[in-house]
Amino acid sequence: MKPIRRIESRLAVLPTENVDTDQIIPARFLTTTERSGLGRHCFADWRYDKDGNERRDFILHRPELRGAGVLLAGRNFGCGSSREHAPWALLDFGIQVVISSQIADIFRNNSLKNGLLPIVVSEADWQRIAAFNAQSIAVDLERQQIELPDGTTIGFSVEGFARQCLLRGVDQLGYLLAEDAAISAFEAQRAA
Repeated sequence: MKPIRRIESRLAVLPTENVDTDQIIPARFLTTTERSGLGRHCFADWRYDKDGNERRDFILHRPELRGAGVLLAGRNFGCGSSREHAPWALLDFGIQVVISSQIADIFRNNSLKNGLLPIVVSEADWQRIAAFNAQSIAVDLERQQIELPDGTTIGFSVEGFARQCLLRGVDQLGYLLAEDAAISAFEAQRAA
């Protein structure tokens, strides 16, 4: 995982509500435990027609939104079954941050553990952010704020341990392994 401190990217607004993990990455593509390559299947049923051609009407195929790294999603994003492939597919597609007024708990947890930053904002802030579709915004994890092109900032919070893991670019196990010396010292002290 790459450390996340500050991400500056174009914003893509996908206002569809109740996007489930099967829409993010259809089950037929869950045949691998490799993270790379899943981006080509991200939103596959929305991105491609039955012959495998790109659908020009899909939001993320618009020229001004290609390569956007911040997704502003509709309410209840990531609902449905638990699958780590969903954040993997989004990350491999180039999405680094998902902002919504409601993110499904399991998806949020899987995202935090895999290097995708999920941010929950109020409905009013969602509307404020949506006004900047296709424009560059900044997401600062250290300060826990979204910076909009008009100078407005919107605060958000990420649970402390998950935030530290994202800032360091490690998962939970990586965090613990990095603390091996401190853990060993503590255990030695307790044994004495």
